[in-house]
Amino acid sequence: MPYELYYWDGIQGRGEFVRLALEEAGADYVDICRGSASKGQGMPAMLAIMESGAGSDIPFAPPFLKDGDLIIPHVANILMYLGPKLGLAPKGEGERHVLNGLQLTITDLVAEVHDTHHPIATSKYYEDQKDEAKDRAAEFIENRIPKFLGYFERVLQQNPHGPSHIFGNALTYVDLSLFQVYEGLRYAFPRATAHLGRRYPHLTALHATVMKRPNIARYLESDRRIPFNENGIFRHYPELDKDTA
Repeated sequence: MPYELYYWDGIQGRGEFVRLALEEAGADYVDICRGSASKGQGMPAMLAIMESGAGSDIPFAPPFLKDGDLIIPHVANILMYLGPKLGLAPKGEGERHVLNGLQLTITDLVAEVHDTHHPIATSKYYEDQKDEAKDRAAEFIENRIPKFLGYFERVLQQNPHGPSHIFGNALTYVDLSLFQVYEGLRYAFPRATAHLGRRYPHLTALHATVMKRPNIARYLESDRRIPFNENGIFRHYPELDKDTA
């Protein structure tokens, strides 16, 4: 039975971190909201689960994953569940918790990315909070990007097995998530991130390595990879971007 991934149609968003793991592993999965309502898929199928009046396992928000009758919400939680099944996590329980900690740090970063264009309220349009967004984005570019990427660069450098992977000596789902973060930041802030290769060489090398992996390369060239756009988390608003040279 294929995994079922539930996430908003038309955007990469947080669902992309799960898609990358499924694609890398060649897993059988269905991106439910991109399917037809006539086949019991599409947005109505996701909303029916979220608004269900039965059971206590209803998710607050997408993404969530269904594996049979089991419903698993939240990106880091989903990836912690999928990692051992897909061969993208270490076998030891303690090591898997360390890996989850890295993924949760990425969760924090993604939340801050979102707040660069919605610093006041998610319910308000970007245009209604543009001035505040400029201040928030400036702080993010000047202080938070270096804080987060500097941390991941240091973890890569201090990996006892070498800087090819963020943890251990094999690819994990966190490597894939860092690839997505790198891609997203370059899309959203092309001027501010123009110097990533010089400042974070190990992270840049990891990004290049992931991009060349056969399954990932095929996915990136396919129509399954939704392009970045201004409805997702990583949004490019030129007025929020600035060169940091």
